[in-house]
Amino acid sequence: MQLGTVIGNVWATRKEDNLTGLKFLIVQPELPKGSAIKEPFVAVDRIGAGVGDKVMVTNGSAAANMDRSISLPIDALIIGIIDSVDVEGGD
Repeated sequence: MQLGTVIGNVWATRKEDNLTGLKFLIVQPELPKGSAIKEPFVAVDRIGAGVGDKVMVTNGSAAANMDRSISLPIDALIIGIIDSVDVEGGD
């Protein structure tokens, strides 16, 4: 899993049939204290996240198999909206 902030939306009127009805958001990966790492990526959202929300994202097969009846062609899935993060020590 990784942490990140939703920085945008993606609209696609034409897509794979199995992706119909899913919402796509752009996520900026971050360290626990909030500094950006890596490049932003697109993640599927089924829990109602929006721009500015801090989120938890799972990647790979865990995302692709969110629906046990079919493997979807996705790489990232938002699995939580973060209320707070507490990190001890360090800078």
